[in-house]
Amino acid sequence: MEVFPGKTRTMNATDIENTTRHTGTGPGSGDRRSLVLTVMCVGMFLVLLDVTIVNVALPTIGRSVGTGASGLQWVVDAYTVTIASLLLAGGSLGDLLGHRRIVLAGLAIFGVASAGCGIAVDPAMLIAARAVQGAGAALLLPGSIAVIADAYPRAAERARALGIWAAVSALSLPAGPLLGGLLVTTLGWRAAFLVNLPVVAAALVAVPRLVGPGVRAPGRSLDLAGLVAAALTLGGLVFAVITAGRTGLSGTVVVAGAVTVAAGFGFVAAQRRARDPLLPTGLLRVPAFAGANAVALAMNLVGNGTIYLTTLYLQDVQGRDALRAGLLLVPGFAPLAALSPVTGRITARLGPRPPMVAGLALGAAGEAGLVLLRPSSPYPWLLAMLLGLGVGLGLLTASVVTAAIAAVPSDRSGLASGVNNTARQAGTALGVAVFGALAGSGGDPAHFVAGTHRAGLLGAALWLAAIVVTLTTIGRPRDRVGA
Repeated sequence: MEVFPGKTRTMNATDIENTTRHTGTGPGSGDRRSLVLTVMCVGMFLVLLDVTIVNVALPTIGRSVGTGASGLQWVVDAYTVTIASLLLAGGSLGDLLGHRRIVLAGLAIFGVASAGCGIAVDPAMLIAARAVQGAGAALLLPGSIAVIADAYPRAAERARALGIWAAVSALSLPAGPLLGGLLVTTLGWRAAFLVNLPVVAAALVAVPRLVGPGVRAPGRSLDLAGLVAAALTLGGLVFAVITAGRTGLSGTVVVAGAVTVAAGFGFVAAQRRARDPLLPTGLLRVPAFAGANAVALAMNLVGNGTIYLTTLYLQDVQGRDALRAGLLLVPGFAPLAALSPVTGRITARLGPRPPMVAGLALGAAGEAGLVLLRPSSPYPWLLAMLLGLGVGLGLLTASVVTAAIAAVPSDRSGLASGVNNTARQAGTALGVAVFGALAGSGGDPAHFVAGTHRAGLLGAALWLAAIVVTLTTIGRPRDRVGA
């Protein structure tokens, strides 16, 4: 789950006074602050729900709008690529214009795009609407956490509020397959998007009444060159992988690869020149920070790539309906919600390294289990893999975030968490692209299962490599967080 995204600044006494005066969310106004927290949690629940709710709808969407495996990959990746590309920019815009404005803009964009998804009549319209949805989500992710930070200026209260936000966010993972399966089975796939509209409408009414303008940082500037280069780099890479899975090494793939490389170099150059870079390159020279984000990328690449394939396997290969498939996917998500607070306590006591290594090892074992799948495998075979993956993710998520934040000075924690979330969203996009390219369409069960075997071996190898990265870059087990 996406925990603590965005660029949250440290507030001084004047900021606290101004926030209290203008928003009514200072000490002694607990009811209003609770409402602010509730609205932000609900908004973020929707944003993160749309990462998972769409998975169980994919086979039905493919049949309805007439698209194959590559089109379905883009239904997922148009959302996640846009979030990953714009997430850090969303935090910067909030600092420049005020986070209330950015939250309202994000809600409006997300709502309009959800309606666009719900009325889409062809793949191009649906994919375009998903990309716009991602843009709204990229504004909401950092904006919501900044609004919560403004509402709870005292450190202890803020920590409790963020803990509630993280717990609610984690619930979106098991809720996605269940709610998606129920909606698709009873009302059709369009309901998975249209369900957002009444919630967004209520939030648009509540936010202006509850949230004040907050504190701005008008001296900051938006790194437009870096933003464009980052979007081209990630989008070009995902496009190249998805296209290669369909056509092999074609001229289109070569051109997309060249654009990706050129944009990557352009991004590095832009970060070196920018006054307020999206990603200060000096941070990547800190081994623990670079290692934590590499593990975060691998974590979501393997985790979300596997969930994408498992959804198609349950429906297209084994013929289950969306609701039953959603129910059977819950064991892959429930451990994440259940283990997040436990992992937080373990990390606080032992440091992030032990839970990271344990989570990666369990997840790698689950990935290796994909090699045993056959088109007619009974569910217990799949369940063992899902449990390994789910427990692994439950141990990894909080510890990876902690490792990234602990690797930088306290005044860069907001930026560190934003970069970590960007790495994870990029991993999600790449996971769906790479694993989808390996497996192909669920309409050919034998080819799909053979590709799933290759994906499982790749996933296990990536997570074993991540163990090596963790052991060589993340602090020793005896090191305490914040020591």
